[in-house]
Amino acid sequence: MKMKIPLFPLNSVLFPGGVLPLRIFESRYVDMVSRCMKQQSPFGIVMIKNGKEVGDAPEVYEYGTLADIHYFEQLDNGLLGITARGGQRFHIQDSWVEANQQLMADVTLLKDEPRLVVSADEYQPWTELVAEILQQLGPPYSLLPCEYDNATWLGHRLAELLPIEKELKQLFLQMHEPQQRLERIIALLSSAR
Repeated sequence: MKMKIPLFPLNSVLFPGGVLPLRIFESRYVDMVSRCMKQQSPFGIVMIKNGKEVGDAPEVYEYGTLADIHYFEQLDNGLLGITARGGQRFHIQDSWVEANQQLMADVTLLKDEPRLVVSADEYQPWTELVAEILQQLGPPYSLLPCEYDNATWLGHRLAELLPIEKELKQLFLQMHEPQQRLERIIALLSSAR
């Protein structure tokens, strides 16, 4: 499926099923959030390849994740606080910058990965680690629906929650095989111990 969406370039990666608290202050993104809320439509979160989060529109990676606004509030400092919830992954087909420096794109949505059940015994140390991190972080992370026996869900949570380089996070987002992603993440984490 193809769609046209506004993009929110960040120095981080949002994975499907994950959450990302954001503080919105630039007028282009306040307008984007307002439009998305009124139309009940998603926006895309993409990682910056070259450039900055503020100012002129940066160069971004070709893969990102649809985001819905799960929660919003006006913060004491006047900023808009939102919690974005990750949906489907997408691939950018074409992108352009509008007059207000809002990055827009025509994207193709990627198919949801099949649910691949993993052995609770084999992955127990990793499921326990994710559970502990989610509880320590508190809401909104601790409120996520958990699927510890799902290779896609477990791989996505490990990639987003653990301190690995953002370029590796992007690589893991772009991978299409849940078991391969999970094994590569675990191998990377095991070698770092």
